[in-house]
Amino acid sequence: MRDLNYQLKQLGQRNRDGSYATRPDRERMLALFANQLHEMGFRHMRADSLKPKHVDALLARWKAEDLSPATLKNRLAVLRWWAEKIGKQNVLARENDAYAVEHRQFVTNQDKGKALDPVMLDQVSSPYVAMSLRLQEAFGLRREESIKIRPAWADQGNVLRLKDSWTKGGRYRSLPIGSER
Repeated sequence: MRDLNYQLKQLGQRNRDGSYATRPDRERMLALFANQLHEMGFRHMRADSLKPKHVDALLARWKAEDLSPATLKNRLAVLRWWAEKIGKQNVLARENDAYAVEHRQFVTNQDKGKALDPVMLDQVSSPYVAMSLRLQEAFGLRREESIKIRPAWADQGNVLRLKDSWTKGGRYRSLPIGSER
C-alpha cells in the first residue's frame, strides 16, 4: 500500500465525524484520489502534502471524465474535509464557483408519466389491477396509493381524498377531479 493511501485511510479512521454511511464513502473517495494522483505522476505524496496543483490536476481529470456536477461537488467536499484535517483549508477555494463547477439540476421538468396502452390494459385479467392502473394514469398516483383507495370514502364528487395511511410519507392529500375520465 502506498504511503498516501495508508495515511488517508488512517486520517479517515482517526476522524470519526459524519454518519456511518458517510465515513466509508469518504474513505473510498480518498483512496480514489490517492490512486488518481499516483497515476498522474505525483509520487511519494503524504497526506499533509496536499497543494493547489494537486487539486487542479484532480479537477482537470474529473472534468475530462465528464462527471456530473453533483459528483464534482461531492468530491470537492471530501477534498475540503481532507484539507481541513491537515490544517490547509486555503488549498481549496471555499466556493465551487471558483472551479467553474456547474450547478446541480434537481428537477428535470420532464413528464415521467406513462400512457396506458388500451390493448395491454385489456390483457390484464384482474379488474382491480386494471382500475388501479387507470387511477395511476389519471391522477398520477403511486402504485400503493392506487391499490389502497376505497372509492366510497375517497370520491367526494370534485375531489379525490387520500388517507394518510395510503400515501408515501403518511400525509393526507386531496386531488381535484378535473375530467370525466
